[in-house]
Amino acid sequence: MHSCVSTLPTGRWICSGTIVVDDRGYFDFGLLATRIEDENYFVTRMKSNTVYESIGECDLPEEEDQHILKDERIYLTGTAAIEAGIDQILLRRVAIYKADENKIIVVITNNKQWSAATIGDLYKRRWQIEIFFKLIKQNLQIKTFLGTSENACKSQIYVAMIVYLLLELIRRSISKVYHCFGHFVTLIRVCLTQYNRLEYITSEIQITVQKAKKKHKPPPDTTQQSLALG
Repeated sequence: MHSCVSTLPTGRWICSGTIVVDDRGYFDFGLLATRIEDENYFVTRMKSNTVYESIGECDLPEEEDQHILKDERIYLTGTAAIEAGIDQILLRRVAIYKADENKIIVVITNNKQWSAATIGDLYKRRWQIEIFFKLIKQNLQIKTFLGTSENACKSQIYVAMIVYLLLELIRRSISKVYHCFGHFVTLIRVCLTQYNRLEYITSEIQITVQKAKKKHKPPPDTTQQSLALG
């Protein structure tokens, strides 16, 4: 697995108390040490070759949350963990069964209070966040930044997020016809230069097109029927 740690900015750039959810590419002992030092909670996918010592398991739910396979308290005992100074920090290792892919995902966290199901749900929602930003990049044209300063980049992202949320609100609350988000954005973009009501753009235009298709539907081909009768 390729490490993505080198792509992160240096220094303290996340406020204390933040919940950080990372993929396996960001599993790094130095980074975990930084999260702990900055008083942040992390939920990170654990690499399979990580050396650790289990000191006890927590009780698992009997009926609900059956996708939680194991919830244990651990210490990281490998050389890299010792060098990072986190070998004496009590951590939590949670094994989660992912039914749609038929595989087990193991995550590590420094939070002792959350339920194992909450930890699993946090990691699951990491993917939803990735999809969210992918939609913004694909549909709202943030392929390059107009400025190079931190404030300029943040402003452009914030504007794109506001646009996304407004369009999603319109799509869900006004549209009477189902549109995927990408198609909906295209529809809005095409109609920007015209004076039309939102209801027409989101719902009536597609209904009109469907009626037009039915109206101009070609007559059935009777050639084969005539040949069969003959």
